[in-house]
Amino acid sequence: MKGEPQIIERLNEALFLELGAVNQYWVHYRLLEDWGYTKLAKKERAESIEEMHHADRLVARIIFLEGHPNLQSVAPLRIGQNVKEVLESDLAGEYDARTSYKRSREICQEAGDYVSMKLFEDLLADEEGHIDFLETQLDLLASIGEEKYGQLNADSANEAE
Repeated sequence: MKGEPQIIERLNEALFLELGAVNQYWVHYRLLEDWGYTKLAKKERAESIEEMHHADRLVARIIFLEGHPNLQSVAPLRIGQNVKEVLESDLAGEYDARTSYKRSREICQEAGDYVSMKLFEDLLADEEGHIDFLETQLDLLASIGEEKYGQLNADSANEAE
């Protein structure tokens, strides 16, 4: 089925953002694991994999619309140098995605492509869940401090692999 060029462009923009998120969350997972924030590291790993599933859905939709998925272009990574910067960097990326997906949803609706619109709505719901989690973590970090936050996010010696 031949898709509207502007829809394929929006899907590729979303793919650009999702591919960046996959890589950013993965690097943050490895950094947090190294710093001892093992529970938060596991969450970052899961987020990276979820973003990979988002990218896969976008690639499938682009191909269905007879477009060409651009996997060579990836959003720039924002890599945090400490736990607060990690959370802030991830939150900034989620805000960017939310803004893009809201606009893309509108464009799809105007073009009458309700399947792509639903895809953007699904992605938007997931990103808003990520935003809520990250905002909560930043509030918690600010209220209890980095030391206590680190204790909350470290596995006990018995749980460590």
